[in-house]
Amino acid sequence: MRIPLDNQSKVPLYRQIENYIREAIQDGSLAAETRLPPTRKLSEQLGVSRITVQNAYLELESDGLIASREGSGTMVLPSIAELQPQQSRQPQWPLWQMAFQEEENQQPLVVQGKTDENNQISFTGVGDPREYPIRELRKAIQDVIRRDESSALSYNDFEGGYLPLRRTISHLLASQGIRTQAESVLITSGSQQALSLICQVLLKPGDVVLVESPTYNLALELFATMQLQIVEIPIDHFGMCVDQLESILQQYHPRLIYTIPNFQNPSGACMSNSRRRELVRLADQYNVAICEDDYVGDLRYDGRSKPALKALDPGGRVLYIGTFSKMLMPGLRVGYVIAEGPVFTQLQTQKRVSDLTTSPFIQRVLYEFVNVGRYQSYIRRSSRLYKQRRDATVRALRKYFGHELEFAIPQGGLFLWLQLPPGISSEELYSCALREGVVFAPGTRFFVEKEDGIQYIRINFAPLILDEIDLGIIGLRKAYLSVRQM
Repeated sequence: MRIPLDNQSKVPLYRQIENYIREAIQDGSLAAETRLPPTRKLSEQLGVSRITVQNAYLELESDGLIASREGSGTMVLPSIAELQPQQSRQPQWPLWQMAFQEEENQQPLVVQGKTDENNQISFTGVGDPREYPIRELRKAIQDVIRRDESSALSYNDFEGGYLPLRRTISHLLASQGIRTQAESVLITSGSQQALSLICQVLLKPGDVVLVESPTYNLALELFATMQLQIVEIPIDHFGMCVDQLESILQQYHPRLIYTIPNFQNPSGACMSNSRRRELVRLADQYNVAICEDDYVGDLRYDGRSKPALKALDPGGRVLYIGTFSKMLMPGLRVGYVIAEGPVFTQLQTQKRVSDLTTSPFIQRVLYEFVNVGRYQSYIRRSSRLYKQRRDATVRALRKYFGHELEFAIPQGGLFLWLQLPPGISSEELYSCALREGVVFAPGTRFFVEKEDGIQYIRINFAPLILDEIDLGIIGLRKAYLSVRQM
């Protein structure tokens, strides 16, 4: 559970935890019967003492909001969660949102991406198809066809998506520390469409978008297709260098900041807490929207959890993108965007005129398949599995390359970002690796100026079992030696 804590606040930490969970229960974000993390686990995630979490739970329990049950843990009580009172105060939307009350929609754009070559050992892709929960998904499909055949196979769900699935997503996010309502969830055909919709609604050709350098290659392709001016800001091991942000905001006046704060693609960097807060503050001060791409934020192997930027959002400043493609199965092509205020209506309309709706059938199958408990169980299992593969990849790189390649070990996510020695080109290495039956992503894909990525490669350790990882690194070593002899 990613609860944003402020160590500089005069409010005690236990009270911050208590208030956060209390508000989530009262506004319905944490549904009845939701199991809260054990006190020991939550204290480790937040970096606080166990007694701090226990005190927060005791306050909530004394008010009848939660209860400890033998063998089940600490649960949200139904009688309180079902009240779900409506917000009485109208949020103060930022100026860039208010403009949408007057403006008309832009026309949607068609965006095409690229895929990597299929090869023997591929350090690309998403997860491991051999680990997909096929049996459970097959049962969900059968149940939907048997029970909801007429609605599942018809045109519907135009107003944001299948409402029960939107409620499930809001509950999943609440269990991770992000409070939202189903009415703020827009179902999309993957996270790429979510990003495309945001760009179509917020931006026009010539507008400036601020990105991390390096960043997600298909985002760069989308921005280029839309004829946007892309301005890069460097990253380090702690994510975006926010200390350089204000001068860039003053110089370029961007309309959108695109960031991947958790296990950044391709670098694997995780933005520090202080930088997250400063980023939200500066975006608010300079009236610029933030698009937070949290594609694998729950896949953490080491360290403490970090609050999403959305959890730090005072209201309407952050557009949050999530996806089931990276966490479950890419072929589902189901993502979502979380937004509040006038911009949500614009995104909803743009989605409808783009493709009417994400497949009603797949939405119902996903709803049938996913619940908070099953999703969390799947994440825990995936995290254990992918941590083993990350560690195996690091061992193989050290074994066959020594310290010839520079890289930081990511605390989560899917990728290792390797820096090659001077004189070794990632493009030449890619060509030689193909001949050895090994595929990876050259670093040139992730920069505006391709030459900036010539010394980097990205490898995805998640799709491969341990023996394949070892063979793949051996093949990479052979390709590396071939390039060095050129």
